[in-house]
Amino acid sequence: MELIGQGLLEAVRLLLAGDREVWSVTWLSLRISATATLLALACGIPLGTVLALSRFTGRGLLISVVNTGMGLPPVVVGLFVTIVLWRSGVLGFLELLYTPTAMVLAQLVIAAPIVIGLTLAAIQQIPDKFRLQLVALGASQPQMVWTLLKEARLPMLAAVMAGFGAVISEVGASLMVGGNIKGSTRVLTTATVLETSKGNFDVAIALSLILLLLMFLVNWALTWIQQRRIG
Repeated sequence: MELIGQGLLEAVRLLLAGDREVWSVTWLSLRISATATLLALACGIPLGTVLALSRFTGRGLLISVVNTGMGLPPVVVGLFVTIVLWRSGVLGFLELLYTPTAMVLAQLVIAAPIVIGLTLAAIQQIPDKFRLQLVALGASQPQMVWTLLKEARLPMLAAVMAGFGAVISEVGASLMVGGNIKGSTRVLTTATVLETSKGNFDVAIALSLILLLLMFLVNWALTWIQQRRIG
């Protein structure tokens, strides 16, 4: 308990003192994870919608792959992204390994199945009768899809929260593809691991508390939007 108390005091001190490195690491964490989440939404919502509304051979297998991907271990993602970005890898010529871009790519792979799966579930929960009514009223395919997405927008906010929470809190993939380079790829999770390995538990706890506060603020904002629309 004493360590936790010291960590809390250290977190307050670091934030109030405007520690440049702490704010830099926090901002980088937010920027990388927010970018990965937005990219996951951009590709995950259309793919989830297609899976929900289409019927084709192998659909069940593809949904199983998506559901498996929702629990994909970050270290596995980090391993394969590292192989792809390695000098002799498929994308090695881009020289992206150990850069924030590589971290965004790894986090995208983690978040995309979550967004696809939750979008699929959100649209599938809309009654079939509602779709038939739209068709009967003369709605075109794009109009029907847009209406269904609007109907599912509240549960789909859960996809945003789940995707963001999964990527900003992961550490394995970020360490493997980012390298935890100070001033370049060091984020809150990897900095916490580093400080813990050095025995600086007060700083590690402080960084953890800052991470939890950041996650709370983002989820609080999204929850406020969700509940406000319900009300």
